[in-house]
Amino acid sequence: MEPDRATIWPYDERGEPGRFSYARYAHPAGVAAEERLGALEGGDALLYSSGMAAETAVLLAFARPGASVALAEGAYWGTAVMMRDLARWGLELVEYDQTKPAPASDIVWVEAPANPVLTLPDWEALRAHPGLVVCDATISTPVYLRALDEGADVVVHSATKYLCGHHDALLGATVTRDPAMTARLLELRGRIGSQAAPDAAASLLRGIETLDERMARITSTAKELARRLAAHPSVRRVRYPGFAGVISFDVVDPRAVETRTRLIVNATSLGGETSTIESRHRWEGDRIPVGLLRLSVGLGDVDELWDDLEQALATA
Repeated sequence: MEPDRATIWPYDERGEPGRFSYARYAHPAGVAAEERLGALEGGDALLYSSGMAAETAVLLAFARPGASVALAEGAYWGTAVMMRDLARWGLELVEYDQTKPAPASDIVWVEAPANPVLTLPDWEALRAHPGLVVCDATISTPVYLRALDEGADVVVHSATKYLCGHHDALLGATVTRDPAMTARLLELRGRIGSQAAPDAAASLLRGIETLDERMARITSTAKELARRLAAHPSVRRVRYPGFAGVISFDVVDPRAVETRTRLIVNATSLGGETSTIESRHRWEGDRIPVGLLRLSVGLGDVDELWDDLEQALATA
C-alpha cells in the first residue's frame, strides 16, 4: 500500500476526532500492518520505531522500581545493555540459562532462539513461572513460533529483520492477548512518542506477503550451509537451531574471515534478503566466544554462498 504520510487529520463536523487525528497515536499504514501481524501471531500487535523501542516500552509499561528481570544468557546484547542502564531506576537483572527453569523473578525475558548463541527456551518451565513472560521471537518469526501459544504473555519483534526482510525499514513490534496489557502499551507508546513511521509500516505489509516463501528458502539454504560448515576443518563449532537463517560458528580468526567474503556482506543486522556476516565479540565482549561469527543467510543461491564462505575460510 502507498502509506498516508499525514501527521494530522481533520475533526468531523461536530469537532470530534475520528479514527485518525494525530500520527503519534495512530495512522492508517500502522493500523493495517498491526492487524496483519496480529493475525499471524494470534494476538493484538502494536508497532514501534525500532525493536529496542518495543522492548523499552514493555519494561516501562510492566516493570516497577525494584522489579527483577531474568534474561536469557546470550540473548541480543542490546537488550542486556538497555536493562543494565535501567538499573539506576532500581531494575534488578540476572542472566540465566534459558534451556533450564528460570529463577524467581517478576519478569522472565527469553529469546527464541537467542541471538547469537541460538539456544531455545524451556517452554514447559516458563508456563509454570508466576512472572510475566516476554519472548523475543525475532529470529523464529510467526512462521516457526507463535510464542503466545507456548506460554508467553508478550511477544516482541525487531521487525526490521525477517518480518520486513529487505534491510530498508527500522521497526519494532509487541503482541499480546490481554486487552489491558495492549491498552497500557498503546497508552505508553503515545506518551513517549515511539510510534512507527508510515513507510516502515508499509514495508512490514510488503514483507508479510512473502514471509512464508522467504523463510522456507532461507531455512533450506541455512540447513545446508550449517551442515557444510560443521564439516569444514577451519570451523571449531557450529550453532544452528534447525530453522530460520541465523548460523553462528567459531573460527580462530573471525576478522580474517568476515573481511574476505565477496557475496556475503560484512555488516551488522540479520534477516534480510542479502546475506550478512560479522564477528560479534567486538560488540559483546566476553559474554560470547572470541571467534564467533554470526551469519545471516539471505535469498542467495546455496552453492554461491558456500563458495564465498569456503574461499574466505581458506584464505584466512
